[in-house]
Amino acid sequence: QVQLVESGGGLVQAGGSLRLSCAASGRTFSDYGMGWFRQAPGKEREFVVVISRSGGSTTYADSVKGRFTISRDNAKNTVYLQMNSLKPEDTAVYYCAARRGLAIMSPRYDYWGQGTQVTVSS
Repeated sequence: QVQLVESGGGLVQAGGSLRLSCAASGRTFSDYGMGWFRQAPGKEREFVVVISRSGGSTTYADSVKGRFTISRDNAKNTVYLQMNSLKPEDTAVYYCAARRGLAIMSPRYDYWGQGTQVTVSS
């Protein structure tokens, strides 16, 4: 199985930046589409961004386009989420997810990390 561990969350002022990392176990990382999802208090888990197995294709939620950037380094079994121009509404627990094959926007993935808290103050 795949184990995912997120890091990089924290408290930041509005307009600031954070970079989240997701480290994956195993030797077949490139077989998995990867995604970032987030869940705010009282809300359902929602799509943020996904990236294809090779990293050649990405899809962003409209709410984060132009501010967030996903990338992956298959040699390091790691996916990243660079978050710039953060807003209070970005406050949530951010989860890394892995899915065999095609990355999808729905939160129906095979493996999930434990989540990392991102809090943006005004």
